[in-house]
Amino acid sequence: MSSNLIKIIITAVIGIAIGILYGWVIDPVEFTNLTPGLLREDYRADYVLMVAEAYHGEINADNAARRLAVLSSEAPSVVVTNTLDYAHVNGFTENEITQLQQLLTAMQTYQPQGGTAP
Repeated sequence: MSSNLIKIIITAVIGIAIGILYGWVIDPVEFTNLTPGLLREDYRADYVLMVAEAYHGEINADNAARRLAVLSSEAPSVVVTNTLDYAHVNGFTENEITQLQQLLTAMQTYQPQGGTAP
């Protein structure tokens, strides 16, 4: 009985080792064409900060709103508000927080240009 148990354990360990080798070395999963909406919270915050920095340089609310739209289906102002909350908790610099606040102000007053409601 113990001989069979040892064989089962050895077989399981070998199977796990082969599975890990195959999944991590031989044929690992490669993610391509992913959207920023799938980013971790810290990377999402960095993305929104980059949008804020770009907005600070070009003062174009349309571009900023378009860039924020790839993160979430939420309103751009909600995305920036969530990032500001994250920034305060995680020690972003005053300059970064100021840029995020400027972007938030722009997104709160942003009106998309283009089509009108029917």
